[in-house]
Amino acid sequence: MIVTLAFRNLFHDRIRLIVTLIGILFSIVLVAVQLGLYLGARKMIIGMIENASGELWVTSYGAKSFEEGGILLTPRERHAALSTPGVKAAIPLLVTFAEWRKPGGGSTNAVLVGTNPDDGGLAPWNVVKGSTDDITAPDSIIVDTSYLDDLGIKGIGDTAQIETGRVRVTALTHGIRSFTMAPYVFTTLNRSRSLLGAPADAYSFLIVRLEDGASRERVRDALRARLVGTEILTRDEFRDRSLDQWLFSTGAGVALIGGAILGLLVGTVIVAQTLYSSTKDHLSEFATLRALGSSSGYIHKVILTQAGLSGGIGYGLGMAIALIVVALSERTPLPIIMTPGLAVSLLLLTLFMCAVSAISAIVKVTKIDPAMVFSK
Repeated sequence: MIVTLAFRNLFHDRIRLIVTLIGILFSIVLVAVQLGLYLGARKMIIGMIENASGELWVTSYGAKSFEEGGILLTPRERHAALSTPGVKAAIPLLVTFAEWRKPGGGSTNAVLVGTNPDDGGLAPWNVVKGSTDDITAPDSIIVDTSYLDDLGIKGIGDTAQIETGRVRVTALTHGIRSFTMAPYVFTTLNRSRSLLGAPADAYSFLIVRLEDGASRERVRDALRARLVGTEILTRDEFRDRSLDQWLFSTGAGVALIGGAILGLLVGTVIVAQTLYSSTKDHLSEFATLRALGSSSGYIHKVILTQAGLSGGIGYGLGMAIALIVVALSERTPLPIIMTPGLAVSLLLLTLFMCAVSAISAIVKVTKIDPAMVFSK
């Protein structure tokens, strides 16, 4: 009976129902896109750190993120790390922004990642053409398919320049995107030094792998004592620092989360206005129910059910559109991510939004005088 009454109230005025559903739909799509962009940006920022194999990172003091490693480190730090009890390997990486000169003219920025995959520290993943081993070929680089147009190349075999050195594409990855919009370019550690004109033993980071059973905190304390002027970060700490640098220091994350909150507020106001208006139009019916002995709780359940039906229908339509937008963004530089957890969270947020919206209607019904039904 509750569902039937709520359904009839909801569909009594089709125009009003359409306005309500559009409000909820707009809210769901906006929140899904904003939070999906946030998840997409987060994945890009921490992708390199998450795919590196090591429990600790040695960085220069004040390094802000993976792309901004700061002052180059020297062999002294690596030798000191390797001699520390509990350290199994100390794998150097060279990471920096570099000028990419397109074969057809013009240039753009790229993030040059110097790494030796055989060291077990960091290697390109999701290789779709060629193989990781191809990185050892003369002048070899590995780039992502997402950035071929930005780099002015078409695929394997194409040549270009990084700074003043010639490079040749020997393998392609898919889905390794950069939040800075500067494409990641993988090459060997020594080749990256040569391209940049850096010292033959310089590097940006050390990825420290521990021996089995070694205490991470004890090894970390020992490294701090030995490596003065550097920072020893856990993977989680380095990940959080990179997120803070690119999402919150720049304001990008705040803007995305703020947009999601705005979407929720707009949806809440629209649904609240519609439910209040619908309740006001049916005051005589609710007064009749009160006169017949229906409790306030019963009427409140009718209004909440009506709000829930609106939310459920609006959520279904909104998610359908949001999933289309997610699919269209898959090959863009900033893809939108939709996870099962986000989808469930959006459903709960929608129902909560509709429940909050029903408060104004419930307050109006609470003030009904059952005697008004006899005054007509």
